[in-house]
Amino acid sequence: MTTFASGTDTLTRDALTVLQPGFTGTTAPDWLLRRLGEGLASVGLFGRNIASPEQLAALTARLREERGDVLVAIDEEGGDVTRLEVRGGSSFPGNHALGAVDDTTLTRNAAFALGRRLASCGVNLNWAPSADVNANPDNPVIGVRSFGADPALVARHTAAYVEGMQRAGVAACTKHFPGHGDTAVDSHLSLPRIDVDRATLDERDLVPFRAAVAAGTKAVMSAHLLVPALDPERPATLSRRILTGLLREELGHTGLIVTDGMEMQAITARYGIERGSVLAVAAGADAICVGGGLADDATVRQLRDALVGAVRAGELPEERLADAAARVRELARWTTEAAAAADGAGDPDIGLDAARLAVRVTRGEGAAPLTEPPFVALLTPGANIAVGDETPWGVSVELERLLPGTASAKFSGRDAGAEVLRAAGERRIVAVVRDAHRHAWMADALAALIAARPDTAVVEMGVPGSAPRGSLYVTTHGAARVCGIAAAEALTGGLGGGAAA
Repeated sequence: MTTFASGTDTLTRDALTVLQPGFTGTTAPDWLLRRLGEGLASVGLFGRNIASPEQLAALTARLREERGDVLVAIDEEGGDVTRLEVRGGSSFPGNHALGAVDDTTLTRNAAFALGRRLASCGVNLNWAPSADVNANPDNPVIGVRSFGADPALVARHTAAYVEGMQRAGVAACTKHFPGHGDTAVDSHLSLPRIDVDRATLDERDLVPFRAAVAAGTKAVMSAHLLVPALDPERPATLSRRILTGLLREELGHTGLIVTDGMEMQAITARYGIERGSVLAVAAGADAICVGGGLADDATVRQLRDALVGAVRAGELPEERLADAAARVRELARWTTEAAAAADGAGDPDIGLDAARLAVRVTRGEGAAPLTEPPFVALLTPGANIAVGDETPWGVSVELERLLPGTASAKFSGRDAGAEVLRAAGERRIVAVVRDAHRHAWMADALAALIAARPDTAVVEMGVPGSAPRGSLYVTTHGAARVCGIAAAEALTGGLGGGAAA
């Protein structure tokens, strides 16, 4: 049973209830525990909060000592975006790999296994799946986080993921509404704009969200982007037309509406975090996600006071704030019941099995598997902010296991090709890339390597947007640890699920 500190009035409790803050460290700070006692109902976890499953379970248990029904949220998509395994790489492939296999039973079972792993650590709300249709191949922030470019495929896998995750007792939060796939701007850095008509949105971007709502997704996360066909003035997170008119009334979503991180520049650069949060709740958002970059008590106080002040000033209806807080508490009740009903651990091998099925191999002239320790050149682009730069990726660790003596190094920039040739010596080269079609320097480096060393093998661990090249061309549809294992097996003679002769 939850008790609140004396002197915390209803309005203040409601303002605290709608916040989803993060924090620093691997133990719960005193300020966070105190706020849970005063009405805070949610906590967001990131890679900085996780050292091991045992530590995470102890952390969430401590949070529940203060508030038994606390929502513990995490951004655990699997694949490239992992918090549980941020320092080693995920045991689950991401959406693009699952979409490449296109087996909804596999996606449902993988989401269930991931959800059970989260539940075993005390996490009960996952800011996933991404339901974005990857309509723009140059998208800098979605890419392999999407199931694919076909709306129907994305829709069926989004629904399957939601069903699997929630069967595991963890609430799914489908994102980024109304669709972040057709952007060339990262909303962490600026405000993206999607200039398509309403018919295109209906036929493309909204299709997976309709499927998610039909599948019973417990939450939907809004996107910080401007969609003039829906609202020419305000980004989706701050738009009543989009959150209430479209998502609530037209699509029929009755669960929680969560904002994307309110500290992102798409919001703060134009509105500031306080005014942005007030406008979001007024528009129909129920939970304010903040903490990816701002994670302290001062931020919680700032946003709490901004919401209370807006109600008292008549800028935010008190009943809207109360409704938002009630939805948060309702989801907390569902997670408590769902956790008690969920059973089973899921298939422990499903992640690697799925990654193997997602691998595709194209063999060029004179192709031969690796039999001697190669030189692995990791052609490294700038980090995707959503992914971060902590998580290792590539194939060198797994190739070293299979072919002891494998050497590796990272390269970037316009001289990368020449630098790789000098470093490799006589060894066969394995060039590992991520979204080579998006980086001219990377494409140039590959061309130089293949011209000088035709036996070069290429592993594309992003979206495979370029024509196959090299003696072996391996696509993994993601850079999770298990994708690296599957690629190494393919390079040394194994076959991917859709390997081509």
